[in-house]
Amino acid sequence: MAGATLVLAALPWVCGKYVVDLASRTMIMALFAMSLQLLVGQVGLVSFGQAAFFGVAAYAAALLSPGQAPAQLLLLLPAAVAASAGYALVAGALSLRTRGVYFIMVTLAFAQLAYTLAHDTTLAGGSDGIYINARPIISIGGRAMLDLDRPLSLYYLIWACLLLAYLALARLAASRFGHALAGIHLNEARMRAAGCETGRFKLVAFVLAAAVAGLSGVLSALKDGYVNPEVLSWHQSGRALLMVILGGAGSLRGALAGAAGLTLLEELFQSESLFGSLARHWQLPLGLAIIALVAALPRGLTGWKPREASASDPPAPGA
Repeated sequence: MAGATLVLAALPWVCGKYVVDLASRTMIMALFAMSLQLLVGQVGLVSFGQAAFFGVAAYAAALLSPGQAPAQLLLLLPAAVAASAGYALVAGALSLRTRGVYFIMVTLAFAQLAYTLAHDTTLAGGSDGIYINARPIISIGGRAMLDLDRPLSLYYLIWACLLLAYLALARLAASRFGHALAGIHLNEARMRAAGCETGRFKLVAFVLAAAVAGLSGVLSALKDGYVNPEVLSWHQSGRALLMVILGGAGSLRGALAGAAGLTLLEELFQSESLFGSLARHWQLPLGLAIIALVAALPRGLTGWKPREASASDPPAPGA
């Protein structure tokens, strides 16, 4: 992880605009995947509504941007993440009353509710979405300390958020709270018998996961300069779940690897210089590649281990 962090930190100084933009998108998706990994890997809750929290925060960031004047990032960022966490508090309080496939369907319903409000009303631009005319800044005494209109500043903001989120979630997993979540994942009935209020723990984890997803949504909105209803669609939730499965649901590193793997595969199969006119049908080879990877690596990209030799194996040459 330390090596990857240093490589990403040095990337803008040694690579061109295309690679830096690709790295920025990958880091945002890695942050989004880590938010779902907290639910799937830590608690064992498979949610199909994570896009709701990504999109709510993205729309909040756009709506809180005051026209042509840049907003204060230190106010806009917490407010947008809080909007996402608030929506998750309501959604989690209701959806966590269910289990299994019913939980998946209720979380999907909350995501579709947010999608419908954004797509079918004029609240946030309807199907056309909403633009951020001026990216926020950090200013002290009228002097800009951080201007996100500068690509380098935006890149390092994304890099710093990913790093801090990774460290915070890793610390959370190692804490007593994280151990309680792991216990709920293994045997919730036993945890309840031991006196643990599992419902409260799951709700807190649900809201925390939404806050991290909201952070990735804000960064995505700031990077692209606009938000449209597609960020709230079920495809976005499915993409997050696919990244977690592809990388391996058992660790944060799996979420990072899955996000990087899926983003790079999408970019590869959409390359007209490599595949010509077939690049227009990139979803087909992408699906086949994912099926092959999941079949070959059922534990994910980070779960691969070399097979240990057994006594029945033939001796190695020269042994």
